[in-house]
Amino acid sequence: MHQVHDRVFVGAESDCIAASPNLAVVHACKSPCHQHAVGYRGKLPNTHPHYLVLERGHDLYLNIIDPPVPLFKPELFDSFLAFARHSWSAGGRLLIHCNQGESRAPTLALLFLAKHCRVIRDESFEAAAADFAPRYPTYNPGLGIRSYLTQHWLEIA
Repeated sequence: MHQVHDRVFVGAESDCIAASPNLAVVHACKSPCHQHAVGYRGKLPNTHPHYLVLERGHDLYLNIIDPPVPLFKPELFDSFLAFARHSWSAGGRLLIHCNQGESRAPTLALLFLAKHCRVIRDESFEAAAADFAPRYPTYNPGLGIRSYLTQHWLEIA
């Protein structure tokens, strides 16, 4: 687990822990976290009410993968930012983890630091990534998430 800002941490699957009132956890991985929380194996029908997101207390489970061709939906990022803003405003810590801690989790942290905390530049994904790199030297966004955010950065609030 690596601290990228005051009360904001990024980690890998090995850092996955249950949330508490003082620690909100964003589980940014389909397998195993979203699958376990929602209770399915393989694929989930996209008509399921928790297809993209399940918020349970101080835990947010995201059905997010990072393929080379972007498959992201705006509501996933909107739900993440709403959850992170609420948790941050309550004064607790925020842990964002994915499987390897290289692409999805740090990208969500970057998004939060740019769009809410305003501690890194927000004019483009490229500018935010350049500012974020010293905070998280192992940041390695996948082609899909990089492509999606490059194209849709200004649409995300």
